[in-house]
Amino acid sequence: MKKYTIAIILMLLILKTQAQDFLISFVGAGDTTTIETIKVNNLTSGDSVTLKGGDVLHLTGPVGIGTLIENGGALQIYPNPITAQSTLTFTTPDNGSALLSLVDLSGSVVCQLSTSLPAGTHNFHISGIGRGMFFLKVTGANYDYSAKLISQNNLPNAAKIEYVSSVTGTKRSPLNSDTATIGMTYTIGDQLIYTARSGGYGTIYPHAPARSEVVQIKFHSCVDAAGYHYYIVSIGTKVWMAENLKYQTGNTWCYDNNATNCNTYGRLYDWETAVAACPAGWHLPSDGEWTTLTTFLDEAVAGGKMKETGTTHWLSPNIGATNSSGFTALPGGGRSYLGVFGYLNSRASFWTATAYSPTAAWYRSIDNYSDYVVRFYDNKTAGNSVRCVKN
Repeated sequence: MKKYTIAIILMLLILKTQAQDFLISFVGAGDTTTIETIKVNNLTSGDSVTLKGGDVLHLTGPVGIGTLIENGGALQIYPNPITAQSTLTFTTPDNGSALLSLVDLSGSVVCQLSTSLPAGTHNFHISGIGRGMFFLKVTGANYDYSAKLISQNNLPNAAKIEYVSSVTGTKRSPLNSDTATIGMTYTIGDQLIYTARSGGYGTIYPHAPARSEVVQIKFHSCVDAAGYHYYIVSIGTKVWMAENLKYQTGNTWCYDNNATNCNTYGRLYDWETAVAACPAGWHLPSDGEWTTLTTFLDEAVAGGKMKETGTTHWLSPNIGATNSSGFTALPGGGRSYLGVFGYLNSRASFWTATAYSPTAAWYRSIDNYSDYVVRFYDNKTAGNSVRCVKN
């Protein structure tokens, strides 16, 4: 029994110390293909980094000793895309061994070179790889560089990395490069949220990577009549607003008539106004569309998957909040048909477009004490938040 216990402990220690090593690249799609910035939030650990659209996100497990030096412009590949041959240039801070690896999107090593290098700037040739996207990794004792490499070569042969030359004694300094590799500590199972921006377009993309891959970020125009651009998120087969509507029209209110609450939580709308308030190309979701959403997310825990994490806006305990859907529900409270405001920071209530009776309509509610979504009806003159869905 003791031997089995020791074996299990050793296995757990091995698994725990196996660092993740994923390279995530991004491409734009939809109404624009350009990505300007991507903020990456690790909702599990609380870490965050910001990337330019062409940067590569390097996800690694916790480093026990020392700190790795990430790319930050210290590695360059030219030309990129590659047709027949490209030159790889990078700097090393110290003398020592280096491992150069070319990896495809499945994580398989295409070719590899292990060599000993002095401190300085080094040049290598890369050739023979077939068409596709790859990641080039350079790893040393206290540095870890990586970059994406696109190949347009239709006539591949034996893929290889060859040493060309070195300039010793040079200090590590940023090379001219439009892209960089940005590192973040990550463990499989962590929930990431990408907040991508391109001009007036904004997209929220939830992700829990299990391998190196290229992530497609889709942008859709969502701008109200006042010119405010909203972040959007794809959940299942629908595209939803990832913010509460703020457009001032008809019978709408800021919670407690305080404009600051409108800026944070959006406006509260009576039902008649809500039905007509969504941006062009978007509409107030029906009761059925809300049911499709919560069914897709699993009725038992859908509220937790939709709520913003933490207690910045939600009151404790904010049970079950993971925001794994990217919906980012905020507790904007409500206004009763008697004109009384209540439940700010403890409840998010959203109108549906479906009437319950001549004087009432269905809505959905999420609170800080549960991780499910309540379906109920409210007087049409009451004030609730609005999320729109793309036509």
